[in-house]
Amino acid sequence: ANPGKVICGLGNWKHHGAPLGSIGFLYKVTSAMAGPSEGVEIRWPDRVTLHEPELAIVIGQECTNVSAEDALNYVAGYACTFDTTLKKEAEDFSFCKSFDTYGTLGPCLVTADEIPDPSALSYRFWLDDQLIGERNFADLTGSPAQLVAFASSAMTLHPGDIILSGAADVGPIEIGQTMSLEIPEIGILEAKVCLSPHAKA
Repeated sequence: ANPGKVICGLGNWKHHGAPLGSIGFLYKVTSAMAGPSEGVEIRWPDRVTLHEPELAIVIGQECTNVSAEDALNYVAGYACTFDTTLKKEAEDFSFCKSFDTYGTLGPCLVTADEIPDPSALSYRFWLDDQLIGERNFADLTGSPAQLVAFASSAMTLHPGDIILSGAADVGPIEIGQTMSLEIPEIGILEAKVCLSPHAKA
């Protein structure tokens, strides 16, 4: 409900061509997190906002400097997520990821004992009824275990902290559309894109 930090994988798919050692992290402020029923609220309608369907890895035990071989032992579970992002112009990427409701998580958390190998998971992503992407998390450059290990090499991870896998399918969304992400072993996350009541004039 109130993670200490949300860590976003960057350039983390094999077709991006970046080696594991070049992968870094961005950050999303925790106030960006939202449940599916809240929708994704567009505050800056004059700018392009991008969809980023991803796997969320939720930490269950405090850890620091763990190996990739041990990393999944510190994971509580997994969820579907939208790492929604304002298309960057001059701003910092972490700012662009931190608008209210730009971190949709849900509809549930599936505990790690139910998913022994998160790299075996796959997803399908739709905008309304159009299939946009169909991927397998085996194609991540850094696996979930490697992401946890890499993050823990720089910072202590605490229960509730969230690591996002990084996105393969990135593109614009528009007010009125519905985003749907299905990870079969976890569920289907749906969120309506709407105009924020706090949208700038």
